[in-house]
Amino acid sequence: MFGRLLLSALIACGVGACIACTNQNPDQIRQKTAEETAAVKRDTKAIAQGLKEGLSNKRSIDLNKASRQDLESLPGVNAHQAERIVAERPFANTHQLVTRRILTEDEYSQIQDRVVVNQ
Repeated sequence: MFGRLLLSALIACGVGACIACTNQNPDQIRQKTAEETAAVKRDTKAIAQGLKEGLSNKRSIDLNKASRQDLESLPGVNAHQAERIVAERPFANTHQLVTRRILTEDEYSQIQDRVVVNQ
């Protein structure tokens, strides 16, 4: 995904430089190319930082303490399931979401790395 964004940015920069070349002298072309290259570099860094923050935003949620809203923020957990999780507390382990028939095994597999049970 990151590679596609970078490739798209470079292509856009090249097309912009070609269009700008039509009525400009070599110094103006060099200046415009330098500006566009700096913009692509800046944008690429911003995209990379955003991806890094997004990937590291997978914090763990404690099933025994989380609010209903926190539980609903988990992928595939709806309001009814979140209410059942709160009502069925306390949990000894996270897999009890399946054994107590709150979530299916497939639903549990989507969130198992994002939930914990602290005693």
